[in-house]
Amino acid sequence: MTESAAAAIARIGNPVDLLRNAQARPTIFPVTPEFSNWRSEQRAWRESVALLDQSHHMTDLFISGPDAARLLSETGVNSFATFPVDAAKQFVAVNHEGYLIGDAILFHLDDEVYDLVGWYMVLDWVQFIGETGDYDVTFERDANTLMREPGTPPTLYRYEVQGPHALALVEKLIGGPVPATKFFGMATFDIAGATVRSLRHGMAGQPGFELFGPWADGDRIRDAIVSAGEEFGLVRVGAKAYSSANLESAWVPSPLPAIFTGERSAEYLAWLPAARLGSLAGSFVSDDIEDYYLTPYDLGYGRSVAFDHDFIGRAALERHAASPQRVKVTLVWEPEDVAAAQRSLYEEGVPAKYIDFPKARYGLYQVDRVSAEDGADAGISHDVGYITGEQVFVSLASVAPEYAESGTRVVVTWGEQPHTAKPAVEPHRQVEIRATVQPAPYSRFARENYRKS
Repeated sequence: MTESAAAAIARIGNPVDLLRNAQARPTIFPVTPEFSNWRSEQRAWRESVALLDQSHHMTDLFISGPDAARLLSETGVNSFATFPVDAAKQFVAVNHEGYLIGDAILFHLDDEVYDLVGWYMVLDWVQFIGETGDYDVTFERDANTLMREPGTPPTLYRYEVQGPHALALVEKLIGGPVPATKFFGMATFDIAGATVRSLRHGMAGQPGFELFGPWADGDRIRDAIVSAGEEFGLVRVGAKAYSSANLESAWVPSPLPAIFTGERSAEYLAWLPAARLGSLAGSFVSDDIEDYYLTPYDLGYGRSVAFDHDFIGRAALERHAASPQRVKVTLVWEPEDVAAAQRSLYEEGVPAKYIDFPKARYGLYQVDRVSAEDGADAGISHDVGYITGEQVFVSLASVAPEYAESGTRVVVTWGEQPHTAKPAVEPHRQVEIRATVQPAPYSRFARENYRKS
């Protein structure tokens, strides 16, 4: 019998201890780690054109039926006043108290047919609300490859083509100009004799396309892209480089979902399988799970919030909107401090927590303490890793407004104390890493062009 999240929490005693000591192995992208080397692969989406395989690490939740649009409108903070077929948007959901459940990409595929794609946290919430409410909807879930039944292929292939030469490559593939499409708009192409749907997308400010279609067509579409891409210096990107791409666009991929307290939380945790709870890592420690909650504003999602419709958490979110909010920033870690932490592996005594490259996150939800130079709490640090194109080691963070100005000096505490029992945690000592606040995205090109591409 599958254990529910509620039962798992009851067995341990509280959600914080359960998550911090979760026995889940480190999150990986189940595709080839490197086709060449992750440094060159990172550079490709800035300098030439990169091919990234998204087919295996995300979950698709297909939602169809007469009430599909109403369900999405009533669970999402986004406006649905205009959302035609062949459009997509970043879908953001909050709980009844206005705290973030998560975000995903929502595709409007056909009349009364939608595909919600991304981490499963927000997908689970939408499905729960749909199944337990008065909605005439049908759900079809295609889990990511790590969670799918062994030997079962995905429903769709999904490839991302990104970089300065992405437009020229796609035009070569389709034999003509690409239809004029706005950011997050969709179009349909013919490639290698197969119908392909596309999303106009961008990463690190560069132009790009997300191409998808039936899994059976995936191999020939990939082969056509690789063949046509030779002229443009196409580079296939593996899991290591791809996992770090969000650092350039400043997207925080897996904030801890606010599902453990509040209205309907008990019912939801009884519905949710414990296997989908995830793991919590980092130097920020509190016995109160609500101290880990975020609002959409903390992650820069204010632009997505529209109070033009009723949705779960609207009244609470309006109160959050009227209060001071944390600001999403990039923290550029001091090279000397990062090097000192790495050097501790070669010195006597207990070393610092291992810092992996290009991505150093060691829990699904990475939450590290950020403090001011005088020791006062300044906020929390999320995803962390290395950007080859900028030659910097950074983390994405949410900090109080008084610490958000570029150039502000802060300190990130790296490592856990006390140590937790997660498989990714070895004996280590905490260290303090000095950092400088910079904008998010860090790259000026990305800041100015991400949504224009």
